[in-house]
Amino acid sequence: MAHAALDLQPLAPSTGRRMEQAIAAVRAAIDEGRMTPGVKYSVYQLAEALGISRTPVREALLRLEEVGVVEFEARQGFRILLPQPKEIAEIFAVRLALELPAVRRAAQLADHPLGAELQRERRLMCDAAAAGNEQLFSHHDLRLHDLILSAADNERARSIVRSLRETTRLLGASTADKTRTLDDIDREHRPIIDAITVGDAATAESAMRIHLTNTGKLLVRQALRAAESEQCVDQIWSATIG
Repeated sequence: MAHAALDLQPLAPSTGRRMEQAIAAVRAAIDEGRMTPGVKYSVYQLAEALGISRTPVREALLRLEEVGVVEFEARQGFRILLPQPKEIAEIFAVRLALELPAVRRAAQLADHPLGAELQRERRLMCDAAAAGNEQLFSHHDLRLHDLILSAADNERARSIVRSLRETTRLLGASTADKTRTLDDIDREHRPIIDAITVGDAATAESAMRIHLTNTGKLLVRQALRAAESEQCVDQIWSATIG
């Protein structure tokens, strides 16, 4: 079977990791419709289109295979897969189970340095939102959640959530500028930080639940829309999370 044509630009000269750049290029091509789910492509073809060797391309595709974005076939072929709505709901089920007790504990143990660090990250998120820089915004978003998990003093939970967020990133799941703006996301963090700063554990937990639930449901809805599925978001959410 012939491989589909690829309309990609070669990667710019860089000292960064080619594997990470290849992942970003594939994700952008999927988002922009230049790589189509279900269509067969080849490793050689992708490497040639990006202007790099096959080794970092294979490494990038293996990372994407681990999280279900691509599926390998015989003779160096691969296909793009759509993220499954249930898979996204499962990710948020785990995040809720880990981050709600973490934010409660962080509020109970809150000290001045933690509150100040969280406020600083939020200011940086606001600056990134004002500049329309989604990548920088996401970096500080990750840092903010990581600070809360670190304050709760559970390194295993912190590591698991970091891994789940990376999986979500590799799946290409983002609500920014699709169903809500960066400013909308920032506003959801405000009550979490305010509650932690004053030591209000119950309000911090409630605000975190609202934030994670909003994010998870929006991503499930996007996945359903991409799959042209008529399934109900709330039905998937309830069946997975309760």
